[in-house]
Amino acid sequence: MMRSVIIFLLVTLGTFWIDQSIKTLFVEGGYYLEGSCINLELHYNKGVAFSMFAFLGPYLKWIQIGLVLLVLGFILYEGYLKKYAFAIGLIVGGAMGNIYDRFHHEGVVDYVAWHCGFNFAVFNYADVMIDLGVAIVLLMGFLEGKSDKK
Repeated sequence: MMRSVIIFLLVTLGTFWIDQSIKTLFVEGGYYLEGSCINLELHYNKGVAFSMFAFLGPYLKWIQIGLVLLVLGFILYEGYLKKYAFAIGLIVGGAMGNIYDRFHHEGVVDYVAWHCGFNFAVFNYADVMIDLGVAIVLLMGFLEGKSDKK
């Protein structure tokens, strides 16, 4: 179990650090790059995915903290950390990065703007790590389910 906790903590802190370092390039460095399909440009998202729930204003960050703690409590209670330490570290590190933004910048710092054929959401490294972590958990669960049937 100690190995899982160390992996979880290192991945969480590493994901948070990388996320905040990239965001600093855009917030403080004014980084901008225009591309044919993707622009790298600073945006602040006051809501969650696709700016949903922006109407919750300053309450949103507290709701997100509560949800993250609730899910983390469930993960620890059920013993999932031992099995999915790396993936959960990605998810929690990304969530921490976005929640930190809400306190420090009053909105999540987003910078990858997709506009190839249609305008898609603007997102960031933390969002990608959260999605990757969820995909890893789902894939591992799927593969484990298949091996159990054999």
